[in-house]
Amino acid sequence: MSRLTYDRIFGHLVKYAYQGRLAEGIRELNPFGDETLNEYIKYASGGGDPDRVVFPVHKCLGGEECKERPCEVACLFHAIERDKLGRVVIKTDYCTGCGECVRVCSHEHLIDKKEFIPLVQILQERTVPVYAIVAPAFIRQFGEKVTPGKLRMALKRLGFYGMVEVALFADILSLKEALEFDEHVKKEGDFVLTSCCCPMWVAMIRKVYHQFVSNISPSVSPMVACGRGIKKLHPEAKVVFVGPCVAKKAEAKEKDIRDAVDYVITFQELSQIFAAVGINPAECEEDQSDHSSAAGRMYAVTGGVSQAVTDTLKKIRPEKKIKIKAVQADGIRESRKLLERILNNEIEANFYEGMGCVGGCVGGPKRNLPVEEGKKAVLAYGREAEKRTPADNLAVLTLLKAVGFQEIDQLLLGEKSNLFKRAFQLPEEKPNPMEN
Repeated sequence: MSRLTYDRIFGHLVKYAYQGRLAEGIRELNPFGDETLNEYIKYASGGGDPDRVVFPVHKCLGGEECKERPCEVACLFHAIERDKLGRVVIKTDYCTGCGECVRVCSHEHLIDKKEFIPLVQILQERTVPVYAIVAPAFIRQFGEKVTPGKLRMALKRLGFYGMVEVALFADILSLKEALEFDEHVKKEGDFVLTSCCCPMWVAMIRKVYHQFVSNISPSVSPMVACGRGIKKLHPEAKVVFVGPCVAKKAEAKEKDIRDAVDYVITFQELSQIFAAVGINPAECEEDQSDHSSAAGRMYAVTGGVSQAVTDTLKKIRPEKKIKIKAVQADGIRESRKLLERILNNEIEANFYEGMGCVGGCVGGPKRNLPVEEGKKAVLAYGREAEKRTPADNLAVLTLLKAVGFQEIDQLLLGEKSNLFKRAFQLPEEKPNPMEN
């Protein structure tokens, strides 16, 4: 097989696209029409089924090199099977797009589609503003010396109009979820399932633990909230989410929320993009920074959502007698165990937080930093925040007013509340993919 890896091909394509010679560059990359390279180029260029994220390349036959079938073992949703010829088939009804199978496939026979190449022309033409919205886990992911201001300037050099920290909209959702807890948890035995930010947790509930769908917080994720907020203020804008998570690519394509985010790129992909065009974020000048609270910044680590909502509830509803009693699950396997314990009445709590990746979003499969380093950076960034909760943060309250909310209680009331609301529907009856 060619020494051109999937990621190296992507780097070449980025360089060619910015040079305005993409078609010529593709011919140079694959002069002899190698089938595997053709597939790599196709998916690295954003091709393939627009509603899918993970694809098997044509040589994925599960031969001697894959006797242990690591992709099937890694898929907790049982979304991978083999056809009669031994070729990998991904069952889209069960696949969450988490990318775990991609991570364990050492032969690059399973790959996740990259979405940046179709965006390059838009960035270069500058006819519409393109905003990069960065996940709360972003801090220090692009180098110890890369501040939020330096990263914003590096993105502007790529052609982005600006950068917005998703933590600002996580702050808004902390307010919303605190209000929802106040409204829905009235007595012992009531509970809510939160972590609307994690698509793997939400997918597990929707696809497997259907009986808990009505307990999911009826909120969009911070990514979707940020995308919708930007488009509320700038209807012509394009929005690009940047994070450590492959599953966000799948979330952004879901029918009821696909209006919010136009493209998703990972931290690793953005690092490859910077390298391909010769931008070193650490050497960029400082630009302005956002003013998210500690609560919003902490969404990137397991337990951060629970703490954010707990602190916010105490601030806006100090008189509430039933306090938040939170339990967290760290990683998708622990999340499954937590849901089983709830199902079997083996646990007493009223606020459940599940994170698909160990450590939280800092443990995402496309992170640049080791998990503990990412967690340490996020905790330090949280301590640097001037305000602890969104209820104290004038920047958050000003942003709320800009998108149409004069009072925080309007987050739950009337037509305006639809901006950040999501109604989770019961899926069609299908066999439970996790039942053995």
